[in-house]
Amino acid sequence: MKSVCDVCFHHCSIQPGQWGVCRARKNEEGSIICKNYGRISSLALDPIEKKPLKRFYPKSMILSVGSFGCNLRCPFCQNHEISMIRPEVGSFYLSPQELTQKALNYKKVGNIGVAFTYNEPLVGWEYVLDTAKLVQQAGMKNVVVTNGTISPVILEKILPFIDAMNIDLKGFRDEIYQKFSGNLEAVKTFIMQAASTCHIELTTLIVPGENDELYDMEEQSRWIASIDKNIPLHITRFFPQYHMLDKDATDVEQIHRLAQIARTYLNYVFVGNC
Repeated sequence: MKSVCDVCFHHCSIQPGQWGVCRARKNEEGSIICKNYGRISSLALDPIEKKPLKRFYPKSMILSVGSFGCNLRCPFCQNHEISMIRPEVGSFYLSPQELTQKALNYKKVGNIGVAFTYNEPLVGWEYVLDTAKLVQQAGMKNVVVTNGTISPVILEKILPFIDAMNIDLKGFRDEIYQKFSGNLEAVKTFIMQAASTCHIELTTLIVPGENDELYDMEEQSRWIASIDKNIPLHITRFFPQYHMLDKDATDVEQIHRLAQIARTYLNYVFVGNC
């Protein structure tokens, strides 16, 4: 029996034995199953600034964990070796209890908790939720690094256990998101919902010829400020990646011009990869 997945805006209608767009959820005998639950493709102790989070426990460390699967198709994906691998290939199982214990073991070297990152963690939201509950009970912090396209219903389930998020805002025009099989309105709704509950910071990777117009940044920054002018915005320089190896790196001066415009509306604007 064909089943519809309600985790994100795609609402994939999946035939038995088939995978959704995210390649993390599968129809098995009429039920949508999270196939990346506990399947870990990457695990590292990172500086919190690498997420990037500049105004959440600066100079601390966080245990970063990634699985496989993503519901977008960004041609410049910086983590495509992780997010775009074939399902269940190159991963190992780590239970929520085991991951929480690892986080506690690293506490002595400055670890504050767990960051769900690298791939799109919320396509496997069940693992995020189960682990985050344990991490919270252990007195540590939960961070999610996300593209912000998961449904409001799912977001409402996890928000009570999440302390901070970095959310990608890839541009501020519908046509930009259409190129990535994304949805701008879904991201805007996600940002507004998350901002009401936890610390958020936003990241925009500036790709030449795609989202580098000054008027786009002005409109984007004005919208962010309408939610809260204290939301930090990271404006990041693009380097050739994945399917965009033939595109030049972003001009550094353009990054600083965009940041200057953003600072007209926002109190915390950071440039990255410059």
